[in-house]
Amino acid sequence: MHPTVDKVTRRIIQRSRATREDYLNRMNALKAISPQRATLSCGNLAHGFAACQQSDKDTLKLMNKANVAIVSAYNDMLSAHQPYATFPDVIRQAAHGMGSVAQFAGGTPAMCDGVTQGQPGMELSLFSRDVIAMSTAVALSHNMFDAILLLGICDKIVPGLLIGSLSFGYLPTVLVPAGPMPSGLPNKEKQRVRQLYAEGKVGRDELLDAESRSYHSPGTCTFYGTANSNQLLVEVMGLHLPGAAFHNPGTPLRDALTRAATEQVIRLSRPNGGTLGLADMVDEKSIVNALVALLVTGGSTNHTIHWVAIARAAGIIIDWNDYAELSSAVPSMARIYPNGQADVNDFHEAGGTPFLVRELLNGGYLHNDVETVVGHGLEQYTRMPELSGDRLVWTPAATQTANPAVLSSASEPFAPDGGLKVLEGNLGRGVIKVSAVAKEHHRVEAPAVVFNDQNELAVAFNAGELDRDCVVVVRFQGPKANGMPELHKLTPYLGVLQDRGFRVALVTDGRMSGASGKVPAAIHVYPEAVDGGPLARVRNGDRICLDADKGRLTIALSDDELASREVATANLGSHHAGLGRELFGWMRRSASTPEQGASYFWNHQA
Repeated sequence: MHPTVDKVTRRIIQRSRATREDYLNRMNALKAISPQRATLSCGNLAHGFAACQQSDKDTLKLMNKANVAIVSAYNDMLSAHQPYATFPDVIRQAAHGMGSVAQFAGGTPAMCDGVTQGQPGMELSLFSRDVIAMSTAVALSHNMFDAILLLGICDKIVPGLLIGSLSFGYLPTVLVPAGPMPSGLPNKEKQRVRQLYAEGKVGRDELLDAESRSYHSPGTCTFYGTANSNQLLVEVMGLHLPGAAFHNPGTPLRDALTRAATEQVIRLSRPNGGTLGLADMVDEKSIVNALVALLVTGGSTNHTIHWVAIARAAGIIIDWNDYAELSSAVPSMARIYPNGQADVNDFHEAGGTPFLVRELLNGGYLHNDVETVVGHGLEQYTRMPELSGDRLVWTPAATQTANPAVLSSASEPFAPDGGLKVLEGNLGRGVIKVSAVAKEHHRVEAPAVVFNDQNELAVAFNAGELDRDCVVVVRFQGPKANGMPELHKLTPYLGVLQDRGFRVALVTDGRMSGASGKVPAAIHVYPEAVDGGPLARVRNGDRICLDADKGRLTIALSDDELASREVATANLGSHHAGLGRELFGWMRRSASTPEQGASYFWNHQA
């Protein structure tokens, strides 16, 4: 193993010893009671299969056949999740072919950040992850099941499904992807039209046409944001079938992969002699593998929050120092928008996840000795699925990248490090992704322009007040303030300023999109302003320095002067009601810091 990867892994194991042991003890106690439905009374069991066809009832009365729980985030508004409409029937048929049963255990909510960006609904987005986790737990709480299939793909949805199902980690679990939509309008052209619209040079009709040609069909959006980062990380953790992530929906291969996932999770179940569950596969080494995969591909900054929460659900404690230390040691191997102009279809065609996994294993950057849904050893994920007639087969990954401008080898990377940095200083602690930021913009020192609401920035931009070097501070955007919305709506404005030649950066206690791009942005900064953090003491004109190379985020004030400043407040009442936001007050009030996963669940735990 690479010495830094080994060092970080050992540190996480030591740090997590007590919490991991407690988690595994709970899972082992539950595993000992299997199959779970054997503990149900006759009335319980009768309710559990009342709606089944008679043959399924006869099967479920036996305890030597598996019952597979389907937990799905299907809805037909989200392009990524619309393909899941047909998956349950495919799964049921595959289960019947194995002499088993599959029941639709429950659905989870699934919102699209692309629809809610810059809108009030975005303030529910982060907390929807924990709602999904709870709804997954409700779906699985009936104790009818021997195995789990999770149908979800997008931003908060995969983390929520994983957090919820880890409470049932004694059961084998496979995540079933649906795949990205075919490529549409190139991302560079979409970005160009967005900036023209921000400058008032094109109208709404032109912008809507460009957006509609970019997001145009069923499937995941093709840029490398949080949704596609989810898929890559889950596959590198061994929780998908090998090479399953990025095949387009609605194809014979996609249906074959869904059938194969069903058959495999049944093979892993206790009635079929299986002994391992999700808890055995999500361990310290697989979590480190996920972080490495995130960093070498320039994946979503949202996962500096989500994977902390996923790990914690398995009793594993990670922090931003782990990300930063790994990032300093692993190579940058992908150029997918916003880190380049290609999309995930280009990445897949270049060799995709199987090529990436093989390169990283050979370089000592990934742990091979992990349990996966297809057996022991991550080397099994160096294969790509294909159809040979009607038969699903796996072939070894290509020996060379098919597109070195999109996917590099580990020996000749695009950059020697992963491009994620931790920032610290007298303004707090946050993160920055610099993989898409030109080197000359890694350090910005300029006067602050302070906003308490993201909508104020557009007004100032249109008035010409930002046509200068500046560090834009957008505060009161943390989880306790308003649910920590993504601030992707600001990207075109800041991009225009940078293109005009101004030195510009963003500092915020909120999030940026998984498509964080070319403008340097210190995000997830805490203590957040609503808690009286240093951002609440910043005034217009204060000189702020964001230095990604040195990992510093500072204001040119002495500690005494900063501490003596009056703490600003914001009227957040309008953010706490309307469009359901009044229902999430308890989550806002109890949220942990971003580095602890911004979750209610473990706010008071180590």
